[in-house]
Amino acid sequence: MQAPFDFQKLFELSPNPYMLVDRELRYVTANTAYLRVTASRLEQLVGRTIFEAFPHDPDDPNNASSRMLRDSFSRVLTERRLDTLALIPYRVPRETASGVVVEERYWSATHTPLLDGRGEVAFILQHTMDVTELHQLKQAVRDAEVPQDAGPRTQLMGGVLARAQAVQEANRVLDDERRHLRRLFEQAPGFMCSLRGPEHVFELANRSYLQLVGHRDLLGKTVREALPEVAGQGFFELLDRVFTTGEPFVGHNMGLHLQREPGGPLVEAFLDFVYQPVIEADGSVSGIFVQGHDMTAQKRAEDELARHRDHLEELVRERTRALEESEAERRQAEAALLQAQKMEAVGKLTGGVAHDFNNLLQVVSGNLQLLQRDTVGDLRAQRRLETALGAVERGARLASQLLAFARRQPLAPTALNLGRLVRDMDDLLRRALGEDVEVETVIAGGLWNTSVDRNQLENVILNLAINARDAMDGRGKLTIEAGNAMLDDHYAMLHPEVTAGQYVLLAISDTGSGMTPEVMQRAFEPFFTTKPEGRGTGLGLSMVYGFVKQSGGHVKIYSELGHGTSIKIYLPRTFQAAVQPAETGPGQVEGGTETILVVEDDAAVRATVVEVLTELGYRVLKAHDGQSALAVIQSGLPVDLLFTDVVMPGPVRSPELARQAKAHLPDLEVLFTSGYTENAIVHGGRLDPGVSLLSKPYRREDLARKIRALLRGREPRLAAKPYRAPTPAEAPSKGALRILLVEDDADIRESASELMTDLGHTVLAVESAEAASEALAKGAFDLLFTDVTLPGKSGVVLAREAVQRYPALRIIIASGDSRAVAAEDGQALERVVLLPKPYDLNQMERALEQAAMDAGPSARTRSA
Repeated sequence: MQAPFDFQKLFELSPNPYMLVDRELRYVTANTAYLRVTASRLEQLVGRTIFEAFPHDPDDPNNASSRMLRDSFSRVLTERRLDTLALIPYRVPRETASGVVVEERYWSATHTPLLDGRGEVAFILQHTMDVTELHQLKQAVRDAEVPQDAGPRTQLMGGVLARAQAVQEANRVLDDERRHLRRLFEQAPGFMCSLRGPEHVFELANRSYLQLVGHRDLLGKTVREALPEVAGQGFFELLDRVFTTGEPFVGHNMGLHLQREPGGPLVEAFLDFVYQPVIEADGSVSGIFVQGHDMTAQKRAEDELARHRDHLEELVRERTRALEESEAERRQAEAALLQAQKMEAVGKLTGGVAHDFNNLLQVVSGNLQLLQRDTVGDLRAQRRLETALGAVERGARLASQLLAFARRQPLAPTALNLGRLVRDMDDLLRRALGEDVEVETVIAGGLWNTSVDRNQLENVILNLAINARDAMDGRGKLTIEAGNAMLDDHYAMLHPEVTAGQYVLLAISDTGSGMTPEVMQRAFEPFFTTKPEGRGTGLGLSMVYGFVKQSGGHVKIYSELGHGTSIKIYLPRTFQAAVQPAETGPGQVEGGTETILVVEDDAAVRATVVEVLTELGYRVLKAHDGQSALAVIQSGLPVDLLFTDVVMPGPVRSPELARQAKAHLPDLEVLFTSGYTENAIVHGGRLDPGVSLLSKPYRREDLARKIRALLRGREPRLAAKPYRAPTPAEAPSKGALRILLVEDDADIRESASELMTDLGHTVLAVESAEAASEALAKGAFDLLFTDVTLPGKSGVVLAREAVQRYPALRIIIASGDSRAVAAEDGQALERVVLLPKPYDLNQMERALEQAAMDAGPSARTRSA
């Protein structure tokens, strides 16, 4: 057996120069011949790049040699193929008899790539030959003039050099053409590859082909080895046939399944391609050239377009059939639109009427309730008042039905289970319908929840049940069903007011007389009724219609004359958990001693409310619009609850008043009241979160309970705050003060006067400095309490004149400006207490106490 050959020794003993560089062109090693021709030592080269060891600047436009060398290395790294430099001049050190000199030599170099396991270039092996003498000889022959009788040796040498030059030039041209063709091959938009031999071995493949098959290692492998998943799809057989027959094959939109990622799924592609046989000079087939285009995106777009076209044609056919069959439905839809427009117009009218009607009812109701308390013991008067209050309640229900139809009632929806609500109403329904009406309830299993106003929904069910009883003349069967329902897009298309989705269905059916088509068409109109005169208002079904629409639902009547009626109500599904209502009894009517600010533009309603609240024990302030109410709040007067109408004149709307009031008094409670909410505190038909509303007309008991509940709800917040004991006002004489109050704002003047009176003082309130001067001249006062800004003369001027005439008079000036008591000369007024605005009750008491203590002329101004 032959011993292993020592390749390292062969490398060292080779007479030809060799060296090895890595991908960064750093020396790895070099043999002895290379070190000899370059006059170098190995340890000087290893780790350095060629251009560091033999300095040349490749970017220097005058240094073509460095560029040639760098370009050759770049081609090897990029193309992973051998590259040759037939002739390259390069300056290197050389050993001579006189020592080492640097001179330009001519070289012929071959650069061979050494690939790693991934097929990438790991190292480059350079083999060089010093051809300086041969190049110089060729140049000398070219430059010399050759005589006619030159010897055979000179002619031979000239011919050899000429042929060598021609071969070198041809090689250069061929090399340029090869690189150009390679670039075209790589950059071609279509995929291309070259297969060699009957086994179809990959010789070349461009980037498009690699992208098609998933950038796998192909070169040197057969198609069956490189693309195993293609087996059984007919492509290998086509290649065999083309190679055998020599006839090309053209494929159009042919499907191919490829595995573009290792272990990944098969991906379908559609290809247009040509299998072109490569014919040699003797007529034999040596390989196959493959060229084509990936048509997958175009094929899918065409298929999608075809599907859309077919679907469109089917829709056209269906629509045509629908149009042919639904002329009556079209007329019905037009009638429904006209009906909806009419209902909307009537709704706007009824909403406005209900607002004014509720205000009138509130005045009547409030005064009747006050009269009830004034006529205790007079049975005759009490009966008449109860009859009048009953009429007010019926009028309130009528207004509520009007608002329900107009979709203007404020709803407070909560998540509830419809089946549980129906079961809870069972006793109520049986009492209302009588013993001769059989009531059957059918509740589906797995019933969804819905989000609606519980009280309004109970009214709807009771209203429909009573209507059914009347339709059955008090004898028959009433069926109440609750289940889940899905209204699809087709149903929504036929009913434009419906949004497709999931609903909870409430169906109330009777065995009564039924409705004619004409009656069904007008059933939801307000004031339309088939009952005899005096037995119905015609607002029952209209209220149902308005409530369902405002709740985002849908209502439908199914009826046949003589066979009964079924009304189906679809309420939107909610995913919230059902909330059980709190148990609330009638309870005892309670009052309180807190301060309530009443804001109402209707003078009659305002007067009635103030009287009711005063009778309940509350301290009441009043304002006729939002701007006046805001002035009261900012004046510093203590207010525990703001009771305001929703619809008010003036620039400050009630929601903005409530917002600013809460910002100024964080512990303030706010209660809205209205007979018509518009969109101020109701959006989407629902009360805004955290809003409390008492709808007009309301009873005295309802008002008392609502206010007490709000004030009781804030008690935990107040209890958590540190207690501050009030500071009582103490006059020097231990008695009441005679106070002249000057304030141009009527609401602030009235409330401040009332508070001072409650503290035990005697108050005369005027609205201007001129009226105050007249009052001072006519009567005796201990204290002048004035605002700074007055319609005529300012409060400061008034105070200055007053202390000059009446030196014993004490002064309180209410102002947010600390300089308000200073004169033009900078001297401050004497015996003046500055009460900064806004002030509260405690600050007012301290100001009165300080003013009462300033008895002497030497007293100076102090802040409260």
